[in-house]
Amino acid sequence: MQQGSLIRSARKRGPDVWQIRWADKGPHGKRIYRKRVIGTVCQYPEPNSAREAVTGLLREISSNPLQRRSLPMTIAELCDHFVQRELTNDNTWRSHSTKRAYRAYLKRWVIPHWGTAPLSEVRNMGVESWLRLLPLAKSSCAKIRGLLSVLFNHACRYEFFDRNPIRLVRQVQSDVALHAC
Repeated sequence: MQQGSLIRSARKRGPDVWQIRWADKGPHGKRIYRKRVIGTVCQYPEPNSAREAVTGLLREISSNPLQRRSLPMTIAELCDHFVQRELTNDNTWRSHSTKRAYRAYLKRWVIPHWGTAPLSEVRNMGVESWLRLLPLAKSSCAKIRGLLSVLFNHACRYEFFDRNPIRLVRQVQSDVALHAC
């Protein structure tokens, strides 16, 4: 029921309709039953066609803020959501090379280290020390820090999390800046 169940409901007047039913947890942990009409059997003659029409609604159901509190989102789940929404070919907000670099950094560095960590357990000092230990150029570490900030902004935008701890992570200083003093 948490993922939704599709049923065919009879109407007194007019054709039968397809309904999606699901349950949410209320603010006090009590289950709240919900339902929404998808369309008539004339619009969707087969259950599979009705199920395809409701995929966007199912994402909303599974990303319900009340349900998120009971199961905290991990960095790997956030990365997956980010890739599906922001790094697709039809999304033109970022260039192809940026999308490719983001995918590579996520796959090689972010997910292996931070993937199982819930969003609430990511601390700015932990990220800062991890970035210093990476066997990468300082510019690459700065790009990973920027990507982590973009990830947490994405989490805030979709209301998966309420803050961006990466904004407090200090940028890695370059060798030129150290010698200028």
